[in-house]
Amino acid sequence: MRIDIISVIPEILHGPFSHAIIKKAINKGILEIYIHNLRKYGLGHRKKIDDYPYGGEGGMVLRIEPVYQCFHQLFSERDYDETIFMTPDGKLFSQKYAEYLTEKKNIIILCGRYKGIDQRIRDHLITQEISIGPYVLSGGELASAVVVESISRLLPGVLNNPDSMETDSFQRKNLAANPIYTRPFIYKGWSVPKILLSGHHKKIKEWLYKKSIKKK
Repeated sequence: MRIDIISVIPEILHGPFSHAIIKKAINKGILEIYIHNLRKYGLGHRKKIDDYPYGGEGGMVLRIEPVYQCFHQLFSERDYDETIFMTPDGKLFSQKYAEYLTEKKNIIILCGRYKGIDQRIRDHLITQEISIGPYVLSGGELASAVVVESISRLLPGVLNNPDSMETDSFQRKNLAANPIYTRPFIYKGWSVPKILLSGHHKKIKEWLYKKSIKKK
């Protein structure tokens, strides 16, 4: 799977993609991530990428030209299944949508910045608008990192023990994850539920399922 991310401040993404699950997916050749600096496509010798909005509102808006040129360059090299814009007013990201994206071969993620982006980008270049929550960030970089992290751990061959993923929150019929415990059995008087040490797998499974339902 290949993910191209377009950003005004690409340096923000170097840390999240250099460790843990995402790095493992990249090193195994399961996931390719390419980060594109939008300023490369900026206008004039100053590489201008933003301007004041029509209508007199405050803030700066990403211009359509540099975004279009970057998209055009990528489109000329391969076909893309989805072009995603990270925005607070988009469709709320979910485990189900993460699973949907793992079925895709190539996707683009555009990270907004400043006041926002020219609406014509959203109207003509974007196929999906995604939000990680009803709040505003200074840009879409961290939101895109959340999406990539969620996708990468679902890709076959990334996790050492893929069976563990089956009990993750929202992975099973949209249920929350059940409570989990490990050694010691008792700590400061707090003990592990005895059912988990009973060895009765059917009863344990039923108990865990009921606990997941209660969390909904």
